[in-house]
Amino acid sequence: MNTYGKNFRITLFGESHGPYTGIVIDGVTPGIKISEEDFTQDTERRKKGEFPNLAEGVTARQEEDIPILASGLLEGVTTGAPLTILFENKNQISKDYSAFKNHPRPSRSDFAASVKFKGFNDIRGGGMFSGRMTLPLVAAGVIAKKMLLDAGLGITFHAEISSIGGENDSAKWEDIIHIVKAEGDSIGGEITCTITGVPAGKGEPFFNSIESQIAHLAFSIPGVKGIRFGDKSSSFKGSVFNDAIIDEKGTTATNHSGGINGGLSNGNPIIFTLDIRPAASIAKPQETFNFKTGRIEKLSIGGRHDACIALRCPVIAEAVAAIALADMLL
Repeated sequence: MNTYGKNFRITLFGESHGPYTGIVIDGVTPGIKISEEDFTQDTERRKKGEFPNLAEGVTARQEEDIPILASGLLEGVTTGAPLTILFENKNQISKDYSAFKNHPRPSRSDFAASVKFKGFNDIRGGGMFSGRMTLPLVAAGVIAKKMLLDAGLGITFHAEISSIGGENDSAKWEDIIHIVKAEGDSIGGEITCTITGVPAGKGEPFFNSIESQIAHLAFSIPGVKGIRFGDKSSSFKGSVFNDAIIDEKGTTATNHSGGINGGLSNGNPIIFTLDIRPAASIAKPQETFNFKTGRIEKLSIGGRHDACIALRCPVIAEAVAAIALADMLL
């Protein structure tokens, strides 16, 4: 299904090369001022990445990404009715994808989606499985952030790239991306998101824990293969990993647990890290099965693809975190 949430409910629709991608948001607080300009900063971050010097790693496909606010607004103010946000797709080159029906790309959804949808799935640009679908997610994140602000909760979100290709030194990232781009290959990375201002005691012990809700949405981001809250705990002794409380507010001397205990916020910053896989669509030839010929054959993928999809993911991580917290707290 393509719907998430109870109090802040989102329904994602569209495809990468269809006329639109979009999202319907139910549960929007009435009386909030919304304009096209409110989306610009976050949509530009998703489009261009976080670092101008790493632009070589971002797809050459560039869309206008201007939101069409189709319902739920009157004179620039939310009405409380479902808010529908559309984005036009204008810069598609669909001919690049026709061959993948019979010769599926390794590690893409081509084969699995064809089985699930009996061959009727839209394969162009990855269809509904495309990274293009993160644009309406970012738009929903903008609304979620504004609603949390309007509620006076004072919650802030900040995500950034923490490694590329296993390298934490950002001074080396440009060379890493240049090399994999020249090879027709791709590289993965990690994104770390910090959320401040979440009061202690929010969440639930088990199935609706803060971790499970954020993780649920995080895995809706194409390319996310793992999530970790706080530090990598398996390498610690308990005496070192434990976060000692140092005042009556619950402030801890360390934050190895990432601001969550027992599925509940503990009042300290919530920190999670996403593991982003290298983009599956690469120009470098690969040997993979061709269902038309019945043989393993060489496949080289044309088109415009990211050498490092992690470059555009920080703002998406913020968006899904904001959506999860809006659903839990409002």
